[in-house]
Amino acid sequence: MAEWQSVCKEADVPSGRVRVFSVGGTRIAMCRLESGEIYAVADVCTHDDGPLGEGELLDHAIECPRHGARFDIRTGRVLALPAVVPIQVYPVKLEGDSVLVEV
Repeated sequence: MAEWQSVCKEADVPSGRVRVFSVGGTRIAMCRLESGEIYAVADVCTHDDGPLGEGELLDHAIECPRHGARFDIRTGRVLALPAVVPIQVYPVKLEGDSVLVEV
């Protein structure tokens, strides 16, 4: 059963950036848009298990630094090849200045 886990403070993820945190042994890439919205996705590209958290955030998409696969951080949907399988996304909520993810 999924449960909410505290991942970081809001200030730990600057606008327009991605930061990776480990939650219960799962690596999660926290993505913060310039608008301030925060999304959480698995830190694994489904194309070759590359580290998505090292990729670039482009609007609502994250691009894998290895081969350029691109994913929608809101839905996990593939936006650009070579990936064909969506990534895992996690629900996010804020409590005070803490960011929680349901894992």
